[in-house]
Amino acid sequence: MFDPTEFRLEFPILKRRVHNQKLVYFDNAATTQKPACLLATMREAYNHYNANIHRGVHLLSQESTEHYEQARLTVANYLNAPDPRSVIFTSGATGAINMAATCIAETFLKEGDAILVSEMEHHSNLVSWQLVAQRHKLRIVKWSINDQARLDLEVLPSLLQQNVKVVAVTHVSNVTGVINPIEQIAQIVHQHNAILFVDGAQGVKHYPIDVQALGADFYAFSSHKIYGPLGVGVLWGKYDIMQQFTPWQGGGEMVGRVSFEGTTYAELPFRLEAGTPPYVEAIGLASALAFYRTLNDEYPNEIGTHEALLLQKTYDAVQELGGVVYGYSPANVAILSFNFPNVHHYDLGTLLDQMGIAVRTGTHCAEPFMNRFGITGTVRASFALYNTIEEVEYFTTSLSRALEMLS
Repeated sequence: MFDPTEFRLEFPILKRRVHNQKLVYFDNAATTQKPACLLATMREAYNHYNANIHRGVHLLSQESTEHYEQARLTVANYLNAPDPRSVIFTSGATGAINMAATCIAETFLKEGDAILVSEMEHHSNLVSWQLVAQRHKLRIVKWSINDQARLDLEVLPSLLQQNVKVVAVTHVSNVTGVINPIEQIAQIVHQHNAILFVDGAQGVKHYPIDVQALGADFYAFSSHKIYGPLGVGVLWGKYDIMQQFTPWQGGGEMVGRVSFEGTTYAELPFRLEAGTPPYVEAIGLASALAFYRTLNDEYPNEIGTHEALLLQKTYDAVQELGGVVYGYSPANVAILSFNFPNVHHYDLGTLLDQMGIAVRTGTHCAEPFMNRFGITGTVRASFALYNTIEEVEYFTTSLSRALEMLS
């Protein structure tokens, strides 16, 4: 059986206290904590072979380059990507979305074309497309969610008939944990000759990702959501699409030959990795993925079952205390957003913090979702493999105390 207490020792921050209370970290949808193996890997990189990659003939540069390109292979294997050249390291999911939106618009779209974006998106997967729509005189079409905070696949074909060339949708809602049926969406989108872009920021850490099985054309995620370092993310795309891209940024390794008469560009992946990439962070991401994959290989179903149990028990507690939960289903990933009548989410989050519990409050960068339900925000509890049933029980007691104080 999977025992989270065994692996909590791998995460040094979980030993600290907050406001004289033992830390209970339920803000994993915002960022995950980092295992000791990741910290050791990055420390070794800085202490033993730190040098700028690809350009140097000296040993440190060669060693750093080798580790960086091995990290690309690790990511490709984790995603079951058929070609590692289509794995592009970025500054994060937001950087990946902006890169994809810019390159897709400049390469494939023309004035009057439309981009379909769902109502449950994180701002990164809406505003980025809005920006390119403004620059290229494109249209944004909204794919609404229903009262259960889910997308209706039956309306998708009619929406696509509005000259939609790109569909941008999240794999997993960062507000509710709802999992979108990407495989089915991909089939419908491709029947209408459109491109499917998937924001995988929340999907990547809850179960193995197979981009070939999903059928999407692009998949993006951030390292820090899956126990990796900040400052690095990944854009994966189908090679035959990406090789048509004109570089969206200039400088560094993305060039072939440079002159005032004209410049040629490198092949993928270097064409889309301008400047000095976050090579130490990419190496750290590979370490985090190896750590997580090892756990999933050892406990192929138990981690998901454990996180589902945490979600269920938290949902039951919130319901029993009279809370309003948005979009809950036992099939969701381990994210729960809720409110209580006549209690502001910020006040509740502040009191829970005083009890040592870290939850997220506010709009969660998803204002269209909040507008859909007529609310200003929620309290969000989100879980990871190191959270425990005992923490949920303490959360339940603390939540009840906080509600009494605010009543």
